[in-house]
Amino acid sequence: MLSENMKQYIKKASESSNGGEVKLKLSAAELEYAKRNGIVSSDPIVDELKPSRFAGSYMERGDKETEQMLAVENNDFLAQRIDYFKKNKLEFLYMESEWFDLVGADSVSFESDDVFGKYDVMLGLKLQKKLGAAIKAFLDQSLQHGAASYDLLFSGNEGLWTLNFSLDDAAGFREDMMIEEAFELIYQVLFKLAETVENQQKNNH
Repeated sequence: MLSENMKQYIKKASESSNGGEVKLKLSAAELEYAKRNGIVSSDPIVDELKPSRFAGSYMERGDKETEQMLAVENNDFLAQRIDYFKKNKLEFLYMESEWFDLVGADSVSFESDDVFGKYDVMLGLKLQKKLGAAIKAFLDQSLQHGAASYDLLFSGNEGLWTLNFSLDDAAGFREDMMIEEAFELIYQVLFKLAETVENQQKNNH
């Protein structure tokens, strides 16, 4: 799934360049993945994620209690520190992005937990039910407190996994992160998850 989505992303970037320079917003890990899987044969031009890969994404701030939208945000909001949500505990940020589609994730919500003050990430994972053990194994190994760092539940009605996890427990987390850095870290966790699950599926065939 991940490799197919990556191929589509690179194809789309090539088509939109109209024969000019193709620039890809890829991290070093993503570029290595693309090379290893034969998705790119030579070194493409990578713009090092500047501006943020999430620039231009649809973002809205909402009220936790009513789930009503408070405002649609622009790229300036991404430059704020994540402690905005500790200062505004009744708010959350909802984001839709093609990047989350690439790793098989639904839209992502981000907020500060009322009780423990940790930063919570909530999303839907478009992965098959039978992959539950592989998803849990990855999260157990990748998040600092293992099973205590996340909640994972499969919804048969929607056909996707509901995943909540604490970003504080992910490697690379910092209290002074900007919101765009937090979403980049969320994305990298999900990319590694998708890659790990894909590799396990290949090994089982």
